[in-house]
Amino acid sequence: MTKNHVELGANDRAHLQGLLSQTTLAVGRWRRAKGLLLLDEGATLQRVAQEVGVCSLTVAKWRDRYQVQGLGVLQDKPRSGRPPQIDGSQRAKITALACSTPPEGRARWSVRLLQGRVVELGYVESISHDSIHQILKKTLSSRT
Repeated sequence: MTKNHVELGANDRAHLQGLLSQTTLAVGRWRRAKGLLLLDEGATLQRVAQEVGVCSLTVAKWRDRYQVQGLGVLQDKPRSGRPPQIDGSQRAKITALACSTPPEGRARWSVRLLQGRVVELGYVESISHDSIHQILKKTLSSRT
């Protein structure tokens, strides 16, 4: 016995099939798209869950969200967490300063010297030396 958990319109079905044919698609979006198509074909929640690798409660949530949001269910929800305090331009300035010539009497920049100079130049109000280290670590700089 099959039960149609979701009834996709022709446009929605075509959009989902187009997504699945893409060579690069985030795993979460692929799972939700594949799950919705399987539900439209009459698959059970358990079968869909097994095929896409999630639990049946997750599939039920997708079904319910599709009824409310339509294809908006494919989008990831914003993640919680503290937003970054230092933006890309500030990071670039810090990296550029680290690559510049060091102060007189020094052979090279230390993270603590950079910390003081970054605040002195007004790039940021305050920053820890560990944050400077992390910023430089993410670049291909040999200064860390």
